[in-house]
Amino acid sequence: MHSTMRRSVARSSACHRLRLVALAALLLFLPGCAVLQRAQEHAWLSPAQPEQALERQAFALPPGDDVIGQMAVVKLARGDTLPDIARHFSLGINAIGAANPGVDLWVPAAGERVLLPLSFILPDAPRAGIIVNLATMRLFQFRQQGASLQVTTYPVGVGTRERPTPTGQMYVERKATRPTWHVPASIAEDHRKKGDPLPAAVPPGPDNPLGEYALYLSKPSYLIHGTNKPASIGLKATNGCLRLYPESVQRLFNDTPVNTPVAIVSQPYLVGQRHGVLYLEAHKPMDGPGTAELEAVKARLRGFEKQAGRPLDWDRVGTVLAEARGIPVAILAMQPGASLATAAPLRVARPERLFGQPQIPELKLEAWYVLAAEVGDEREARRLAAIINHQGPPIPARVLASSNRYRVIAGPFDAVATARQAARRLKIDLDLDGVLIEPVNKS
Repeated sequence: MHSTMRRSVARSSACHRLRLVALAALLLFLPGCAVLQRAQEHAWLSPAQPEQALERQAFALPPGDDVIGQMAVVKLARGDTLPDIARHFSLGINAIGAANPGVDLWVPAAGERVLLPLSFILPDAPRAGIIVNLATMRLFQFRQQGASLQVTTYPVGVGTRERPTPTGQMYVERKATRPTWHVPASIAEDHRKKGDPLPAAVPPGPDNPLGEYALYLSKPSYLIHGTNKPASIGLKATNGCLRLYPESVQRLFNDTPVNTPVAIVSQPYLVGQRHGVLYLEAHKPMDGPGTAELEAVKARLRGFEKQAGRPLDWDRVGTVLAEARGIPVAILAMQPGASLATAAPLRVARPERLFGQPQIPELKLEAWYVLAAEVGDEREARRLAAIINHQGPPIPARVLASSNRYRVIAGPFDAVATARQAARRLKIDLDLDGVLIEPVNKS
């Protein structure tokens, strides 16, 4: 076993480091504004509330309001990752990363205070059926509940730059539980080139990327579905479909009848009102500089400025647009007496257990393992282990220290075939050259 471990992957440790930096760079954002930081700090003067006090998915929508939800803060425990927090509180990785610039996505410090961006401006579209805003990676479902309109919202994963999610008007054509994935020829060819050949059809189970529920749209080949890769929610990671957390798609599936209209838009700059106050929310455009979108939102703001009869603070508007943190910011009182003061986020106690957080099995001497990497920096090793733990289907991984070196070990696996399959996935998904480690106690 030790001789096998000494076959270090140190020759590629520099490559590991560059890959990790590249992965992290996808989720780094500009610094936040001082107003939000002061509100977050003020929240810690109040006692922590149970998470049940926080609305985060379903909201009654008063007439004339365009802004829903409430900001919150939570303190992290050792071993938490931002993807764990995001999933528990129904956020995408894009949203929690943008709201917390400077916080390490995979290895945040224990005790770190994390802002939960659980307030949203609704897309500028008719409020019926399902609306998806690709720029915010958020789905909104509108349903009439008696005399009031209810909106339920979920984070989504969207298409890549090469295979973007289409915009436009569609509807839910049919639904299926435990769907079979019929692999499109173009996707099959991509996987073949990577050395990862796919069958013509993938049956239900842990390897099926559609998850347990699928809503087939009227535009052929496009679906709203679950996933076996929850850490991809809030990323450009699909082949054009819309991907939800498993628990989110189950609820959406049950609440959505066939023929429900679906509107897919891309609106990085959102303007809306609540309680007589105008809010602005900015995100990075999906592609390009977003010049046309910027000019359009500024024109809308000038219209609201004229309507209110008082000047906008255009410096503040410019800051919100430049930072693009994805958080609604009050910018103009539309009614006399309306306050622009930023409310302190709700301080939420960290739940005893985060839903979906990977659980690492105990070490077993009779099991197989894969040495994924060996590095000299503990933080880098912990980051890589966290990334591996959030692969889908799950691959458990941990860090073992020895003589100022840190080994990232994936496993345990009950059979050599399972260990080899995990090593193969590490190579395909993360370009890691894993080394098999035999059991110490062979039966």
